[in-house]
Amino acid sequence: MPDRGGGPTGPRIRVGRPSRRVRTLLMTLGVLAVLGMAFTMFAGFWTDWLWYRSVNYSSVFTTTLWTKIGLFFVFGLLMALAVGFNIWLAHRLRPPLSAMSMEQQSLDRYRMGIAPYKKWLLLGITALVGLIAGASASSQWRTWLMWVNGVSFNQKDPQFHLDVSFYAFDLPWYRFLLGFGFAAAILSVIAAALTHYLYGGLRITSPGARATAAATGHLSVLLGIFVALKAVAYWLDRYGLAVKSSDFKATDAWTGLRYVDANAYLPAKTILFCIAVICAVLFFATLWRRTWQLPVIGFGLMVLSAILIGGLYPAIVQKFQVQPNEQAKEAPYVAKNLKATREAYGIDDTKVTEYAGKSTTTDKTKLRDDVDGTASIRVMDPNVVSPTFQQLQQMRNYYAFPTNLDVDRYSKDGKDQDTVIGLRELNLNGIPKNNWINDHFRYTHGYGVVAAKGTTGDAEGRPVFTESDLPSQGDLGTYQQRIYYGEKTTSYSIVGGPQKEIDYSDDSGEKTFSYTADSGVNLSNPVNRAAYAVAFSEPQIMYSGAIGEGSRILYNRTPKQRVEAVAPWLTIDGDAYPAVVNGKIQWIVDAYTTTNGYPYSSRTTLGDTTADSLTATNNSRAVVAQQNQVNYIRNSVKATVDAYTGQVKLYQWDTQDPVLKTWMKAFPGTVKSKADISDSLMAHLRYPQDLFKVQRELLSRYHVEDADTFLSGSEVWQVPDDPTNKSGDAVPPYYLSMKMPDQSAQAFSLTTTFTPNGRDNLSAFMAVDAEAGTPDYGKIRILKLPTSTTVNGPKQVQSQFNSEQDIAESIRLLQGGDSEVEYGNLLTVPLDGGLLYVEPVYVRGGGLKYPLLRKVLVTYGGNTAFEDTLDQALNKVFGAEGSTTEPPDEGEDQGTTPPPTSSNPTVQKALDDAQKAFDAGQEALKKGDWEAYGRAQEDLEDALQRAEDAQAAADKTGGSSTSSPSPGGSPSPSGSPSPSGSPDSS
Repeated sequence: MPDRGGGPTGPRIRVGRPSRRVRTLLMTLGVLAVLGMAFTMFAGFWTDWLWYRSVNYSSVFTTTLWTKIGLFFVFGLLMALAVGFNIWLAHRLRPPLSAMSMEQQSLDRYRMGIAPYKKWLLLGITALVGLIAGASASSQWRTWLMWVNGVSFNQKDPQFHLDVSFYAFDLPWYRFLLGFGFAAAILSVIAAALTHYLYGGLRITSPGARATAAATGHLSVLLGIFVALKAVAYWLDRYGLAVKSSDFKATDAWTGLRYVDANAYLPAKTILFCIAVICAVLFFATLWRRTWQLPVIGFGLMVLSAILIGGLYPAIVQKFQVQPNEQAKEAPYVAKNLKATREAYGIDDTKVTEYAGKSTTTDKTKLRDDVDGTASIRVMDPNVVSPTFQQLQQMRNYYAFPTNLDVDRYSKDGKDQDTVIGLRELNLNGIPKNNWINDHFRYTHGYGVVAAKGTTGDAEGRPVFTESDLPSQGDLGTYQQRIYYGEKTTSYSIVGGPQKEIDYSDDSGEKTFSYTADSGVNLSNPVNRAAYAVAFSEPQIMYSGAIGEGSRILYNRTPKQRVEAVAPWLTIDGDAYPAVVNGKIQWIVDAYTTTNGYPYSSRTTLGDTTADSLTATNNSRAVVAQQNQVNYIRNSVKATVDAYTGQVKLYQWDTQDPVLKTWMKAFPGTVKSKADISDSLMAHLRYPQDLFKVQRELLSRYHVEDADTFLSGSEVWQVPDDPTNKSGDAVPPYYLSMKMPDQSAQAFSLTTTFTPNGRDNLSAFMAVDAEAGTPDYGKIRILKLPTSTTVNGPKQVQSQFNSEQDIAESIRLLQGGDSEVEYGNLLTVPLDGGLLYVEPVYVRGGGLKYPLLRKVLVTYGGNTAFEDTLDQALNKVFGAEGSTTEPPDEGEDQGTTPPPTSSNPTVQKALDDAQKAFDAGQEALKKGDWEAYGRAQEDLEDALQRAEDAQAAADKTGGSSTSSPSPGGSPSPSGSPSPSGSPDSS
């Protein structure tokens, strides 16, 4: 056997020490790991910089970055110096080794263990606390920028008479500084005490003095600083009372001083401030007296005072002064809260008018005529008809419409019309085969706008499209139809390179396209490609042959994402909506400036206040991640995002908002002037829904201006639940062109209703003029119903619809087979002292995958109608026909239509068959026989096709015939979607 010990008979084997090759390998792997982590961090930073530069908002990135870096280093360094200096000082003040007790001598092994590493240990500790403190401070970049750029509100609070900007911009920064000071003092005390103990300055179990004179002086100064900071905290707490939230029985979240705050807490804070100052002086005095006696007495006095003066005394005042006469004591402070809250939420100019709720007009014909002048009643509910748009206008499976469509205004022949509008956006789930090339290179964009009249449907209950087909054509003229940026576009695309994109398909096949706009980030640079490969965890970006010269990557593609990124100081409305403006599809995004530092204004939580039955089913419409409370809000910015180029523009909308002015100082050049808004864009701007929902929630309590009434709680309202479903969520507000009693003409408005707290009858109707560019824009009007009489609210009206025998039987027939009834928006319209309720009813079933408008429910003055069309229902309710009813447009139900005629016998025979099929379909529809209705639609399509073919043959041979509209006004196969409602969806 060989000698493994390395004797003369065998080789020596070394055990326990890795070879040079292994050490080199481990070192290489370590270096590569560090480089990998470093490049990952660099990739995130670099791709962010490239994106901001690509949208021309690089100043936002640099300002934010340098602010964060500055705060990180300044406060990180301050914290490191504070802790490091006190550790160094405690070590320097250590007693001689000979003076140490037996207890301290037992710590020799610890002192000896750290002795060789003292400097490194000190650096490590200070670096750690510095990093933590710096990271915490860098998150306060908004607070710093608001403090350093703050603009005056030119309004003073009623208690301390300080400008509101002190509470909104200054106080938050002072509180941060105070919190940082407390953290530095506490960490310094802990670090100094441990060092003194380790080196003998403090003794725990040894007899005699517990601390050396040097340790006593050092720690007493640090404790004095802590108590001095507490004194500052007491002083700032005085001002904090003006923005403090607390529970109060008359309100959900009271903000501001109450009687007990002004008469107990405020003097208590002043007294505690004085005591804390005296206590701090006593701690500092130990530098000369070298005794803890007086500081300990002072500190005990401060604690006892905080309990008695700061806690017990206010409780006594509340119990024995306020509660016996609460109304009189609190009324002056409630008045301040009422005024501040109404100002902070922009509801101080709300006009509340008494409204009878019942009409006294006996002329039924006049009432019927007044309906047309009072409102353009929308029967196409944008929250119901999206599946109808999808089935009739999707055209290809890789297109899709949003769950909730939008309502806008478009002018035709000089007349504005409420229009339901949606974009045909890209749907990656519908492409023939999902793979990396298809998902990110070939299928990159949606195509075209689809719009329909909001006030009518055709004979079969489908929307009357004003813009349709692929490519889209209609009333909107010529515009760039490609949609690279939209609400459903959440994935990145790489465009403009060697790989062609699928543009759209028509009868001649697929069309290809290559992106030409200067948008996105160029991937020609290998560093950029490597950074995005890491950032998106997609290595193919690095080496794919589909990427080449001119390739650009598009991401952050939803309108909300883009506006939030370029303006991180704004709160974004949950509903971005599209509009065709100057030949381009523009997403319009409303944005808000907020603060929670408006004195005396009650707070609300945006995420909760803006929730309704729509946000419950569509998260994209919710004000996500906005659970922080605010007590001031302004729709200060209108933003646009180009659907083709992705260009983001921010426009100043509220020119008086001091919060926006502050942010404009912090980020100069990012927000354009209001004067830069073009007339064509102004025509599509509207009052935002989320702001309206916040204001209606506040107005449910703050519509009263009298403190006694507010305190009694007798006038508290609530937003009713949506009566059209059983979700239990609040009814959403509705856009509607209508005329309030004091208006001379219809205005595009946003409306809602109120009911008494805990009851279902109607309390009030609220509307705001939503048409931008008009003198009354933003004016809130409330019609207050009398409390002495009962007027049905939305839930009661819905119950009335469902309980009437004839209506219930008709609905039962509509629900025959596998059909489902869907209720549309229940619209409320004030009319001649009464209230008109209108609700469209849709049916989905019989093989159809989408809802069709089948009936319209109308009630007014106790009369209810359930008819095929709005006009028929109104005529029945009022017992009179309207004298100003306009003739229906082509494609609408025109009642009885004489059979078309033709001199060509073949054409005439086909048209006769078409008329019979149409009549059979209408009869089957009334009976709810969907199988027969489907057969009739097939016969109708076949007859119309035969008529078209015969007419074409006659034209070629020189024959002639007289063409007529399709039976019943039904669209022909060559125009809008086929009568069967089943367009090509391949």
